[in-house]
Amino acid sequence: MNIGWTASYRDDINPIPNLERAMNQTHSKEIAYRDPRPGVPMLLLGLALVPAAIGSFIVAGNVRDGAPVFGILGLLALLASLLVLRGLTLVNPNQSKVVLLFGNYRGSIREPGLYWVNPFTIRKHVSQRAHNFNSEKLKVNDQTGNPIEIGAVVVWRVRDTAQATFDVENFESYVEVQTESALRTLAANHPYDATEDHPGVTSLRGSADVVAKELMHELTERLSMAGIEVLEARLAHLAYAPEIAGAMLQRQQAQAIIAARTKIVDGAVGMVEMALERLSQRGVVQLDEERKAAMVQNLMVVLCSERGSQPIVNAGSMYP
Repeated sequence: MNIGWTASYRDDINPIPNLERAMNQTHSKEIAYRDPRPGVPMLLLGLALVPAAIGSFIVAGNVRDGAPVFGILGLLALLASLLVLRGLTLVNPNQSKVVLLFGNYRGSIREPGLYWVNPFTIRKHVSQRAHNFNSEKLKVNDQTGNPIEIGAVVVWRVRDTAQATFDVENFESYVEVQTESALRTLAANHPYDATEDHPGVTSLRGSADVVAKELMHELTERLSMAGIEVLEARLAHLAYAPEIAGAMLQRQQAQAIIAARTKIVDGAVGMVEMALERLSQRGVVQLDEERKAAMVQNLMVVLCSERGSQPIVNAGSMYP
């Protein structure tokens, strides 16, 4: 099957429509090979022709009359044996053979076993087992412009052997290039981490499941042209680039400190309120506003301090 297209000078100005048009013009589709024959009988026949050819050559060397005839028979038997043996093809489990005859696609053999096909055909081996592709660490910019390092693990396999063989030059290299392109697109559409201004956005670090589904969807669309099925796709490496890693670490530490301090202060305020309320309800002591302020100050220092406080016993009055 010949697949091709021509583009004018004006079409070459914008390559994206050309790519979409090329994908729409892909007509390769896998079909089952209709002519495979059992390989074991043909194997026995090919092996039996070898001693027949040798015997003909021996007879041709020992007799005078009819020597050319036996020589020709031996040559034909040897040639037939080579053709029969050349037509044998072995298909292992989860493997397939794409059969071509004089440049025409004749079909694919998926069922495992030993078969005999036309000896003049070309049989291309295509594995249908699951492949693991671990991409290299790419240095890209996220949605906010921060340089990051990102990498992915993609599990894929060939779904359509005809598309994988005829519609792309090298489907394994195609998977690698499209994975890199999908990672760059994914990083450009999301920030590395959610910020205070946009706490609910989908981030690369905070929304791993959503990002993995989006990456798988992106790869499925890109690799469908090559007859590739994506089984799983997820991020395997995600980090800030070395030049900003230190600054981003300080920012994360500052955010963690602020969050911890906020929680400590909220808890201390609640405890002070509870202490004043219980003292007032039980009538333990009557405090005016100035004494309440002093108690609140002391309690806040004790509760919010990072180190243990040293009590000071006041034996006198706080008023002069």
